[in-house]
Formats: sequence, C-alpha cells, structure tokens
Amino acid sequence: MTASPFKAIIQSEEELRLLNSPPSELVRNKVITRLDSHCREFISKSPLLFLSTSDAEGSCDVSPRGDAPGFVYILDDTRLVIPERPGNRRYDSLLNILQNPSAGLIFIIPGLEETLRINGKACITADPELMEKLSAQGKIPQIGIGVEVEECYIHCAKAFKRSKLWDPEQWPKRENLPNPAAIIADHVRGIKVTEEQVARSLAESYEKRLY
Repeated sequence: MTASPFKAIIQSEEELRLLNSPPSELVRNKVITRLDSHCREFISKSPLLFLSTSDAEGSCDVSPRGDAPGFVYILDDTRLVIPERPGNRRYDSLLNILQNPSAGLIFIIPGLEETLRINGKACITADPELMEKLSAQGKIPQIGIGVEVEECYIHCAKAFKRSKLWDPEQWPKRENLPNPAAIIADHVRGIKVTEEQVARSLAESYEKRLY
C-alpha cells in the first residue's frame, strides 16, 4: 500500500481550535433561521447557486443550479423551491436527497463578493401548482427541490477577493482555458468518441435542451 502523502493529520476539534483564535462574537451570532427581507432580496437577485448533498454513506456531491435572477421560488419564511431544469440525467443530487435530506446552498450574485449560505432539509416535489410557478421560457419543470430552511447567513468575501473572480482583468484568455470537449472525450470509458463529436453534442444540448 502506498504511504499517505498527508502528514500531521488533525483528528479532533480541540487540535483544530488550537491552530487559531475563536470566531468573533459577530460571526458566532450572525446565523438566523428564517428567510428575512435581506435573504429574500439576495435570492431574488441571484442567478446561480451551488447545491451540496450527500448519500446515506456520506459520499458528497456539489452541483450548480442557475437561471435568470429570482429563479428560486420562496414560499414563506422557511421554505423555498429550486426548479430542476434539464441536465445530464445522472440525478446525483436528487438520488442523494432521497437517501439523506440534509443539503447546503450557496447563492451567488455577479459582482458581489459576499455569498448567502443556507442549510436545511431538502425533498423532491412534483406539485403541479409549484411547478407552474417555476416555469421559464414557456417550459414547466417536472420536479423541483424543496428546502426547509434551518440556517441562513452571509459568508464573507475572502475567497472571492483572493481569487479575484469578478475582476475581468484577472481572467485567463479564452484560448488558454481548459477544453471541456477534449476532457470528456479522454474521460469516457467503454465507447469511442472524438473531441469533435463531444463538442457537437454539447452545443446541441446547450442550444436545444436548456429548458
């Protein structure tokens, strides 16, 4: 067996806490348990969120969900619904939710470095009335992800400041970006597929199957 490259493994909360000072009083007390007016405004202006889930064994997944700002429907102070638009049909997040309802959300607004984090319990709903409210581009989703909110709080901007994500001058040139079609073609197992075939398939999917 190959020796682990990871040394000095931290194995307890006590060890972890000794590495740094405790969180500030502000940080300890910023969590709320409902969608107040500030959370509602943030969600209404967010075109993108990341959804984290895990299965019964703890295997994790993080998946993006995005659409026009306000695509997430807020039912009341503790419940919201995320439309499930057409995707790759692997259903990683949905299968996890069936086994383990705990879920975490991070809402992002372009240009704003702070994010909104929401933790809670998720379910899969096919309620026709709710699906009607989640329609977009004339298409009504078959299902949505309902979330019962347990925690809400603003996450600081340090990661975005370090990464300079919203600074266009720091973005790499397009010709230097990774090539998704080439990556998929190299990763696919069991079938022969070329980069060009994958590129055409992706383009068709983005053009015809967004909704």
